[in-house]
Amino acid sequence: MRGGAPGAAKFGCGGKWAWAAPELAAAAAGAVPRGSVDAATRARDHGSLERSGRGGAATGPAMSEVTRSLLQRWGASFRRGADFDSWGQLVEAIDEYQILARHLQKEAQAQHNNSEFTEEQKKTIGKIATCLELRSAALQSTQSQDEFKLEDLKKLEPILKNILTYNKEFPFDVQPVPLRRILAPGEEENLEFEDDEEEGGAGAGSPDSFPARVPGTLLPRLPSEPGMTLLTIKIEKIGLKDAGQCIDPYITVSVKDLNGIDLTPVQDTPVASRKEDTYVHFNVDIELQKHIEKLTKGAAIFFEFKHYKPKKRFTSTKCFAFMEMDEIKPGPIIIELYKKPTDFKRKKLQLLTKKPLYLHLHQTLHKE
Repeated sequence: MRGGAPGAAKFGCGGKWAWAAPELAAAAAGAVPRGSVDAATRARDHGSLERSGRGGAATGPAMSEVTRSLLQRWGASFRRGADFDSWGQLVEAIDEYQILARHLQKEAQAQHNNSEFTEEQKKTIGKIATCLELRSAALQSTQSQDEFKLEDLKKLEPILKNILTYNKEFPFDVQPVPLRRILAPGEEENLEFEDDEEEGGAGAGSPDSFPARVPGTLLPRLPSEPGMTLLTIKIEKIGLKDAGQCIDPYITVSVKDLNGIDLTPVQDTPVASRKEDTYVHFNVDIELQKHIEKLTKGAAIFFEFKHYKPKKRFTSTKCFAFMEMDEIKPGPIIIELYKKPTDFKRKKLQLLTKKPLYLHLHQTLHKE
């Protein structure tokens, strides 16, 4: 069947920041006017956050021009994120924080010979990246207590600016979060040949070959418009025979046209709140980033279930589900699960299992 009636995520992962993704909560066990920016300019700035590779390490206390320029770009990105944050532009702030965190994580774990950073300095850079992720998670959390606040984050700007001479104790009890490999659609199938039940096999390249992405990129509800309908989808749970074995599971939600082209921004849920028997529970709301009336004919909402494979050191898509436009109606719905790779064009679908295991959703329509 293509759907039928069945019967802000809070994560019980412990620690002061238990509302954050579990790996961030573990990393942070005890840590104490609106404006606009041209999109092309921001994209160019983000691309420049990488080390160019030109130039070598300086001798003595002086830093090379390459490292000086890198620190300046990191500082500019940090200030942009904090400015967006203070202005209430949360989507832009989250984007800026996560991009900078990714680049800091890569530098903290880099093995290139021309780095001027000592191992201790790399560890500090990694801790700053963790704090950026914690602030990003706080902006997406429905809980207000024990959040990593903007004023906490601002304490880190002078540390990042003076990283080569900073020699004090880091102000927060956090640890660097390791980079993880996220495969683009289609890449996974070139690396995996075993059945879903098997997790063995050799690793698939360097763990930082692909950008890191910490799950939890949910966006707020769009402003209402007269006569227009907005959709909130609560992802309640997903049924899987090996639910308890999935590590750091989350769901990527996207809206595609018949050609598989994105119609809205892609969103990742936070890591699942709990696993129980044959179910992975999420209980998280997804706000569709387009009014229903503005979606093109034949569009569909896709849900890709992803989990981390430690032996292969990458995040894998296990299965997917989708909901078509005629299935958008208020109330509960369950939809079938299909085998990977995700078929956004919906032409070669193969059910994941014959067992009665489904993705459980609940829809709410908002119309003025």
